[in-house]
Amino acid sequence: MGAYSDRIVEVLPDLFFIRRGYLNANHFAYRSVEPVLVDTGYLGGFEETEQALSGLGVNLSRVRLIVNTHCHCDHVGGNRIIQDRSGCETAMHKIGRHFIEARDDWSTWWRYYAQEAEFFRCDRSLEEGDIVSLGPHEFEVLYTPGHSADGMVLFNKREKLLISSDTLWEHDMAVMTVRVEGSRALFSMQESLEKLRTLHVKTVCPGHGPIFTDFRGALARAEQRVGRFLRDPAAVGNDLVKKIMVYTLMMKRGFREEDFLPYLMTTPWFPETVDLYFDREYERVFCDTVEDFCARGVIVRSDGLLRTTVEP
Repeated sequence: MGAYSDRIVEVLPDLFFIRRGYLNANHFAYRSVEPVLVDTGYLGGFEETEQALSGLGVNLSRVRLIVNTHCHCDHVGGNRIIQDRSGCETAMHKIGRHFIEARDDWSTWWRYYAQEAEFFRCDRSLEEGDIVSLGPHEFEVLYTPGHSADGMVLFNKREKLLISSDTLWEHDMAVMTVRVEGSRALFSMQESLEKLRTLHVKTVCPGHGPIFTDFRGALARAEQRVGRFLRDPAAVGNDLVKKIMVYTLMMKRGFREEDFLPYLMTTPWFPETVDLYFDREYERVFCDTVEDFCARGVIVRSDGLLRTTVEP
């Protein structure tokens, strides 16, 4: 398994959690003659995805099913490649299936954030209360919109294991994009967190970051963060700008500093976000963000280039 050997955990018999870099999505593999996958990482990182899965003995040409927790590019990036090789089915929430079948690259965020992704065939719609079988392990589907309109988590009641995707992280929270998800998005996230609070969870496998066990603490932190976002909308914009700028540097594998702001101004998300939260101060927001990240070592300058130190 090479570089990923310390990031792969067998959470249930033959069900493996594969941890990726902070800006790529974690994913899962049920290892069998006909493997089942949950999420497939980012398209630009597919070589590493394949390496990790192959190291587990997962034959991508034999995959039977991919389950997607939502349709964002870092969760569905490998779908098309794996489906072309194996002919496998994919399953996702019915709203996400609608976006994919309608070729809606806006609601998926792909066009809004200028991200790399490919459409694929979706075969099964999932809804609240459905049961997804990952081999012998049964997971209940819980619909958890907020971060994404089609967001869902998977809960194994027997083992008290929650695949929380981007609904719940340990110390942070996924980006809130109200210009795509709508002005109700933060309230939807509140309701989704309230739904999770009814569960008895022992272990959480998030969409980003390591496995954790402090479920109640993570919930409290997420609820506090949503509350702060509701009280201070600029905090939403600040969080979004920082995360997506770093994600863009990762996706593009660096940028000439003099070209980065002009590029961001061609995207839908950057000027709209600054218009909404920061009174059109594009250069100030850009410069402040770059300087903050450089000071913290998240971005490095080298020969006129900006690169992120965050792993893909």
